[in-house]
Amino acid sequence: MDVKSAFLNGFIEEEVYVRQPPGFESARFPDRVYKLRKALYEFLLKSGFVMGSVDKTLFLLSRGGDTSIVRIYVDDIIFGGSSHALVSSFAEQMSREFEMSLMGELQFFLGLQIKQGLKGTFVHQAKYTRNILKKFNMGDSKPMTTPMSTNTVLDADEDGEAVDQKEFRGMIGSLLYLTATRPDIQFAVCLCAHYQASPRTSHRQAVKRIFRYLKFTPELGLWYSLGSSLFLRGFSDADHAGCQIDRKSTSGTCQLLGTSLVSWSSRKQASVSLSTTEAEYIAAASCCSQILWMKATLSDFVLRFGKIPLLVDSTSAISVAKNPVLHSRTKHIDVRFHFLRDHYEKGDIDLVHVASGNQLADIFTKPLEFGAFVRLRGWRCVDNALIKGEIESQWIGLIALLV
Repeated sequence: MDVKSAFLNGFIEEEVYVRQPPGFESARFPDRVYKLRKALYEFLLKSGFVMGSVDKTLFLLSRGGDTSIVRIYVDDIIFGGSSHALVSSFAEQMSREFEMSLMGELQFFLGLQIKQGLKGTFVHQAKYTRNILKKFNMGDSKPMTTPMSTNTVLDADEDGEAVDQKEFRGMIGSLLYLTATRPDIQFAVCLCAHYQASPRTSHRQAVKRIFRYLKFTPELGLWYSLGSSLFLRGFSDADHAGCQIDRKSTSGTCQLLGTSLVSWSSRKQASVSLSTTEAEYIAAASCCSQILWMKATLSDFVLRFGKIPLLVDSTSAISVAKNPVLHSRTKHIDVRFHFLRDHYEKGDIDLVHVASGNQLADIFTKPLEFGAFVRLRGWRCVDNALIKGEIESQWIGLIALLV
């Protein structure tokens, strides 16, 4: 459902004012503010919906054993439910109250293409991928099988030839948006993004390598199986002192609901880790934080989880988290990361050792050789009828080791 106006619905009693957005100030009244006259959230609450406790753009309505779910993004609304009658009733109610356009079954949203079938849902950005390949003149480039070579070592390259900063930033920005459905390029894109301030030829070549990989795999996306059981788990890994400039480590984490990848991250740590154990410990703390947020969010859907497994391939990091006594190996670790230990003791998470070869988060911390990369990426087949024969039968989900 698309709303014709961004400021919506049902008149509100409170006086609410909105500052003029930077760059869009009125020439006649630059010092004035907008008075908000309508609010969609207020209308939904009066209609019996309950706002999500964590995500305030999520609204749920339970009626007669059926549930309706509404998600709002500015002036776009995604809604669905367990009953056709409940969904139709909501659509009619909204159309009567506001000026809206019903877009039909969800197929395209914020640049994401969604294909729904009897076995599950396939989310991808194939059209967007083709567009950016054409935009940056990479449509006829030679395909590559991985986004980054294992021999690639990027640094500031101050003696290298400078390249067009505007073009480089445009390429990085386009690729960052693509990571919404392409976790396989997350690490490579984030690494190249570090050099936007002063890009060199070597940095542009690394970015072009990512585009050449997209040329090889333009149709990959995320597969969410209908038959997947709903259990939550997380994976965390770290590449100690991987950054060539400041020797900071890279944390890689991912979270799966059943066999479906729902969240992932590849991020340089804020401080320099003095050991591999510390780097792994900090990465696990980051993963724990995301798991707790997801656990709270899923509680709005009446999904309850006990002790959630967090899989780490460092026995030393697990030992540090399970040991409540500070000693010489841990006293220098920032205290904010020790909440991992607290939540282990509370029983919110269970730290479990996983062999390095089975660590799914490894793909978010370093370049991998082709065999390991493809195995972690998780090649599988998708019913061609589901995707209308437009793409090859392959998708990624980082679930090859869990199916």
